[in-house]
Amino acid sequence: MRAILMGPPGAGKGTQAEMLIEHFKIPHISTGDMFRAAIKERTPLGLKAKEYMDSGALVPDEVTIGIVADRLAQADCSNGFLLDGFPRTAAQADALAKILSDLNMCLDGVINIEVDDSILLERLTGRRVCKQCAATFHTVFNPPKIEGVCDKCGGELYQRSDDTLETAQNRLKVYNDQTEPLIAYYTEQGLLKRIQGEQEIGQVFRDVLDVLE
Repeated sequence: MRAILMGPPGAGKGTQAEMLIEHFKIPHISTGDMFRAAIKERTPLGLKAKEYMDSGALVPDEVTIGIVADRLAQADCSNGFLLDGFPRTAAQADALAKILSDLNMCLDGVINIEVDDSILLERLTGRRVCKQCAATFHTVFNPPKIEGVCDKCGGELYQRSDDTLETAQNRLKVYNDQTEPLIAYYTEQGLLKRIQGEQEIGQVFRDVLDVLE
C-alpha cells in the first residue's frame, strides 16, 4: 500500500496514521522524521538540510526531494509506505511522481480527511494542558472532572498560545491556501479520496480502508 495522508490541523490525521501503519505494516514517513534521520546519519543531503534549518531558513525543494528519494529507496518501503507532510506543492507532487517512476512504484491513493472549519476550530481551541504534569484534556471531548484542574495531579490547566482562536484560524487559512493546488492536482489524476472526518474515529478508519482496499 503506497498512499499519501492529508488533512488540516485537528482533523485526526495522526490517529488515522497510527492505525493505518499498524494495519498495513508499512512505515509512516513524515518530512520531519526524514530530516531527523538524514541529519543523524550525516548523509550529504542531511548535512545540507541541517545548514538551512540551523539558520532558520526553509529547506529548499531540491534538498527535500533528494531526502525523500533516498528514504523511499530503502528496503522497508518495498511493500509500501504512508507519506505525511510531503508533497506540499504541485511541484513536489511532480517530483514525487518521478521518484516513484524511477523506483517502479505508483501511488494507490491520496487520502484527504475533510472536516468543517467550525468543528476544527472547536477541536483546536478546546485543548487544555496541565502546567505540572503536561496531561492533556479537552473542554468538549475530554473535560477534566473539575474545570481548570488536572484529574491526574491536581495541577492548573492552561491553554497553549498556539491553541488560541486567532492562531487556530491562521493555521487553517495557511493549510487551506497551501493544499488547494495539491488537492486539484490529485483530483485531476483521479487519485484523491475524500474522507468525511467528522465521524467517529473507527468509522473514519473503515472509510479509509474501503477506498484503499
